[in-house]
Amino acid sequence: MNKLSKFLRLAPCLLGGALLAMPGLRAWGAGDAADAADAAMATIRPEAIRADMRFLADDLLEGRGTGARGYDIAAAFVATRFEALGLAPAGDQGGYFQTVPLRSLRVDPSKSSFSLMRGGKLRSLQLRQDALLGGNAGVADSSVEAAVVFVGYGVTAPESGYDDYKRVDAKGKIVAYLFGAPNFDSSLRAHYTSSLEKRRNAAAHGAAGLILIDDPVLEKLYSFTHRVRDLAIPEYRWLDPQGRPAHYFPELKASASLSLEETARFFEGSGHTAEQVYAAAKAGKSRSFVMPLVAKFQTVTEWKELRSVNVAAKLVGSDPTLKDEHVVYTAHLDHLGISTPVDGDSIYNGALDNASGTAEMLQIARAFSSMQPRPRRSIVFVAVAGEEAGLLGSDYFATYPTVAQSSIVANVNTDEVEMLWPLRDVVAFGAEHSTLNSAVQRAALRLNLVQSPDPMPEEVAFVHSDQYSFVRQGIPAMMVSPGFKSDDPAIEPEKIFETWGQTRYHQPKDDMQQPGLDFDAAATFGKFAYLCGYEIAQDTARPAWNVGDFFGAHYAKK
Repeated sequence: MNKLSKFLRLAPCLLGGALLAMPGLRAWGAGDAADAADAAMATIRPEAIRADMRFLADDLLEGRGTGARGYDIAAAFVATRFEALGLAPAGDQGGYFQTVPLRSLRVDPSKSSFSLMRGGKLRSLQLRQDALLGGNAGVADSSVEAAVVFVGYGVTAPESGYDDYKRVDAKGKIVAYLFGAPNFDSSLRAHYTSSLEKRRNAAAHGAAGLILIDDPVLEKLYSFTHRVRDLAIPEYRWLDPQGRPAHYFPELKASASLSLEETARFFEGSGHTAEQVYAAAKAGKSRSFVMPLVAKFQTVTEWKELRSVNVAAKLVGSDPTLKDEHVVYTAHLDHLGISTPVDGDSIYNGALDNASGTAEMLQIARAFSSMQPRPRRSIVFVAVAGEEAGLLGSDYFATYPTVAQSSIVANVNTDEVEMLWPLRDVVAFGAEHSTLNSAVQRAALRLNLVQSPDPMPEEVAFVHSDQYSFVRQGIPAMMVSPGFKSDDPAIEPEKIFETWGQTRYHQPKDDMQQPGLDFDAAATFGKFAYLCGYEIAQDTARPAWNVGDFFGAHYAKK
């Protein structure tokens, strides 16, 4: 899961009793409780989740890095699990693997440079100390020199009458922008926080390059120091059938991000201080203006063509008509591989992120494969590649699915299942945008769990994991996760999670030796995630975006 989706906070939960009064919610009676779903859920076992996690997070798999040998071993393991369950191959050419062609990008710091000219004086920024350069996916040796304009958040939102580009001419300029989005409602904020949307918007306005300025919010979520550390892992883009990199905008010849200290210097002479810019943005009064700067970039990017794979399997449904429609489960199989050592350990095992979600999906697949009768709709299970590198595998699958794209009715994603406390509530990120929320309510009620809302909508978790790849194709999708509710005052899930995020997230210590792993909670969560898909598969009505929902209006196929 992307860094920006990790730092969630506790929020008020919906009362369990209130769920019964919600429209469209079907209560389970005594007869319902004895259906095939109960027998299927009984196959989801704590020890099976633990065993699969132990293998996937073992040092021998070397952190399952994108395009690396350890990832290929993990993919082979998942494929054998699918085959043993009797699931049909759903990859390329009758197999379990869908090839994802990739290009890795590494900026060569010895041949690259970034300078800012102010008042005729040129200042060279020190790479990895003052600034970072982004790789160019389409031109290996790229240079550009242009004036700089500050464009606030870099957002154009016609549905809100908002445009950061309204007062500046960005054509041929380098645009500097803030992380985040204006104080829209959570749906709009989630969408416009996306770096992809900001790049797309900058290109549409004729910009020649980008500079992401640092701020305290971004520092807290993903510090400049951590961004420097993560340079040990290259950037990646997936390639289309013609060999072109995805989401590439040739107009944008260069990109950079600044440290917090360099950001303070960046605004000198502009008539605005960095603190004033931050305060205006926080108050919803961010303004764009011309900077007294010219930026000069020379970016030399080393490319390497490689491949990874998604692992896909299918369970054919039982309904003569609905079996031609598909509910897709996803979990990312990759992690960070071998990277910068921490306390002498350089293997980033990724036990919770995301051996946990993959192990859960394998148990969900076991439950569905045991069902008699089978669910009405068909179920597709995909262990996706390269989530940590930018949702690569899920984006590729959602764009080029191995089943008809129009037949995919929903996606249920499991990413970083926090099994560090007893499970009392669940969160379904993004379900509120569609009729998927009704399935979530029924699944939670059946297991006597509380459904909690997104604990912190401003963190926009919905757009930072694999479910969002399906949303961009107009498919209702959600990420299901444990919540932070506790009925024991001695157990404070929020504090446990925050401590985990500070000490183990994206570090070698996210391994099977970490204390507190609760596999009973993991099994209960697996049953919940199974029931979500089961409810979707059984409903005669196809999932639909809510009337007037932003994501439905923006992405749904016409």
